[in-house]
Amino acid sequence: MNPVTLFKLFFTPSRGWRALLDSKPSVHRLYLLHVIPFSLIPPVMIYLAGNNHSELLFKLLPGNKLILVALAIFIVQLVAVPVMASIIRQLAEIAEIHPPFKDAFTLAAVAPTPLWMAPVFLLIPDFSVNIAVTSLAMMAAAGFIYYGIPEVFNLREQGHALLLFGGILMAGIIGWAFLMICSLLVWSSVQSLDFAPALS
Repeated sequence: MNPVTLFKLFFTPSRGWRALLDSKPSVHRLYLLHVIPFSLIPPVMIYLAGNNHSELLFKLLPGNKLILVALAIFIVQLVAVPVMASIIRQLAEIAEIHPPFKDAFTLAAVAPTPLWMAPVFLLIPDFSVNIAVTSLAMMAAAGFIYYGIPEVFNLREQGHALLLFGGILMAGIIGWAFLMICSLLVWSSVQSLDFAPALS
């Protein structure tokens, strides 16, 4: 995504969404040039933070075990975006609109951008800073959804827009919780693995 468009999405969201839609991004382009690169940020930051100052954040796994957890988080994110796009498309039926998959995917791919960027602050070994940044990222993601719905779906009826916003927000929260649960399950599974001494 163009850095200028990303800046607009944060500070003038309606204009940012219009600029993004004017560029007519395809599903493949959004997935390859936006979803994949941004999805790399959380696992990379978790790995770096776990090796640099895990004692100040959370007790992470050593060496190659931590790599496995980071890889699992990356894969789950890549799967979650198209799944979320399908859910958004179904939720749009409530608002009496029938968007193509491309529109639903655009919203699903762009909305979590602040949450993908937040883990950069894991490099700061301060738990309160990271909690504050994550909270701001969640509010920003909600803002992306709120301002994106009218632009992406060309939905001007406020009641329907708010209904769809609530449905997508709830689905997003459930999706985020699912990601956390999957991460914890992988985490607990990897803890029981034994690596050879040379790999640990």
